[in-house]
Amino acid sequence: MNPEDRRRYLEHARELFNAGEFWLAHEALETVWRSIMEEDEARVWQGLIQAAAALLHQARGNRHGTVVVGAAALAKLAGPQRAEIEFDTVNFRAQLARALAGEGNPPRLEFRAND
Repeated sequence: MNPEDRRRYLEHARELFNAGEFWLAHEALETVWRSIMEEDEARVWQGLIQAAAALLHQARGNRHGTVVVGAAALAKLAGPQRAEIEFDTVNFRAQLARALAGEGNPPRLEFRAND
Protein backbone atom coordinates (compact mmCIF):
# COMPACT_ATOMS: atom_id res chain seq x y z
CA MET A 1 0.00 0.00 0.00
CA ASN A 2 1.46 3.35 -0.97
CA PRO A 3 1.63 6.20 1.59
CA GLU A 4 -1.18 8.20 -0.01
CA ASP A 5 -3.60 5.27 0.01
CA ARG A 6 -2.60 4.41 3.58
CA ARG A 7 -3.29 7.97 4.74
CA ARG A 8 -6.65 7.97 2.97
CA TYR A 9 -7.69 4.71 4.66
CA LEU A 10 -6.52 6.01 8.04
CA GLU A 11 -8.42 9.27 7.69
CA HIS A 12 -11.54 7.34 6.72
CA ALA A 13 -11.11 4.92 9.64
CA ARG A 14 -10.65 7.86 12.04
CA GLU A 15 -13.83 9.56 10.80
CA LEU A 16 -15.85 6.35 11.13
CA PHE A 17 -14.44 5.49 14.55
CA ASN A 18 -15.02 8.95 15.99
CA ALA A 19 -18.59 8.93 14.64
CA GLY A 20 -19.27 5.71 16.57
CA GLU A 21 -19.35 3.57 13.42
CA PHE A 22 -17.17 0.94 15.06
CA TRP A 23 -17.88 -1.92 12.66
CA LEU A 24 -17.08 0.17 9.58
CA ALA A 25 -13.98 1.57 11.29
CA HIS A 26 -12.95 -2.00 12.10
CA GLU A 27 -13.17 -2.86 8.40
CA ALA A 28 -11.19 0.23 7.32
CA LEU A 29 -8.46 -0.49 9.88
CA GLU A 30 -8.24 -4.10 8.68
CA THR A 31 -7.39 -2.86 5.21
CA VAL A 32 -4.28 -1.16 6.60
CA TRP A 33 -3.46 -4.07 8.93
CA ARG A 34 -3.42 -6.52 6.01
CA SER A 35 -0.65 -4.48 4.39
CA ILE A 36 1.67 -4.68 7.43
CA MET A 37 4.54 -7.14 7.33
CA GLU A 38 6.30 -6.37 10.62
CA GLU A 39 4.84 -8.40 13.51
CA ASP A 40 5.11 -5.80 16.30
CA GLU A 41 3.48 -3.11 14.16
CA ALA A 42 0.74 -5.52 13.08
CA ARG A 43 0.00 -6.28 16.75
CA VAL A 44 -0.80 -2.61 17.42
CA TRP A 45 -3.11 -2.45 14.41
CA GLN A 46 -4.83 -5.60 15.68
CA GLY A 47 -5.30 -3.82 19.01
CA LEU A 48 -7.01 -0.89 17.30
CA ILE A 49 -9.25 -3.27 15.36
CA GLN A 50 -10.11 -5.15 18.55
CA ALA A 51 -10.83 -1.84 20.30
CA ALA A 52 -13.45 -1.07 17.66
CA ALA A 53 -14.94 -4.57 18.10
CA ALA A 54 -14.99 -4.23 21.91
CA LEU A 55 -16.77 -0.90 21.69
CA LEU A 56 -19.30 -2.41 19.29
CA HIS A 57 -19.92 -5.22 21.83
CA GLN A 58 -20.31 -2.60 24.55
CA ALA A 59 -22.82 -0.61 22.47
CA ARG A 60 -24.82 -3.79 21.88
CA GLY A 61 -24.80 -4.73 25.58
CA ASN A 62 -22.59 -7.80 25.14
CA ARG A 63 -20.62 -7.68 28.40
CA HIS A 64 -18.66 -10.87 27.73
CA GLY A 65 -17.54 -9.66 24.29
CA THR A 66 -16.65 -6.27 25.72
CA VAL A 67 -14.49 -7.79 28.47
CA VAL A 68 -12.74 -10.45 26.38
CA VAL A 69 -12.10 -8.44 23.23
CA GLY A 70 -11.41 -5.28 25.24
CA ALA A 71 -8.73 -7.03 27.30
CA ALA A 72 -7.08 -8.33 24.13
CA ALA A 73 -7.11 -4.82 22.63
CA LEU A 74 -5.60 -3.26 25.75
CA ALA A 75 -2.85 -5.88 25.81
CA LYS A 76 -1.92 -5.27 22.17
CA LEU A 77 -1.95 -1.50 22.65
CA ALA A 78 0.29 -1.59 25.74
CA GLY A 79 3.69 0.03 25.65
CA PRO A 80 5.18 3.17 24.22
CA GLN A 81 4.08 4.91 21.05
CA ARG A 82 5.48 3.17 17.98
CA ALA A 83 6.95 5.57 15.41
CA GLU A 84 5.37 3.78 12.44
CA ILE A 85 1.82 4.05 13.85
CA GLU A 86 0.21 7.32 12.80
CA PHE A 87 -2.41 7.30 15.56
CA ASP A 88 -1.71 8.35 19.15
CA THR A 89 -2.03 4.92 20.74
CA VAL A 90 -0.87 5.90 24.25
CA ASN A 91 -3.72 8.34 24.91
CA PHE A 92 -6.13 6.15 22.98
CA ARG A 93 -5.33 3.15 25.20
CA ALA A 94 -5.90 5.16 28.39
CA GLN A 95 -9.24 6.43 27.07
CA LEU A 96 -10.21 2.93 25.96
CA ALA A 97 -9.49 1.47 29.39
CA ARG A 98 -11.73 4.08 31.03
CA ALA A 99 -14.52 3.58 28.48
CA LEU A 100 -14.46 -0.21 28.80
CA ALA A 101 -14.67 0.16 32.59
CA GLY A 102 -17.77 2.34 32.11
CA GLU A 103 -15.95 5.43 33.33
CA GLY A 104 -16.04 7.60 30.24
CA ASN A 105 -16.98 8.11 26.64
CA PRO A 106 -15.50 5.99 23.88
CA PRO A 107 -11.96 7.00 22.98
CA ARG A 108 -11.27 9.18 19.98
CA LEU A 109 -8.90 7.95 17.33
CA GLU A 110 -6.52 10.84 16.66
CA PHE A 111 -3.39 11.26 14.63
CA ARG A 112 -0.18 11.97 16.52
CA ALA A 113 0.68 15.64 16.77
CA ASN A 114 3.55 15.37 14.28
CA ASP A 115 1.50 13.56 11.60
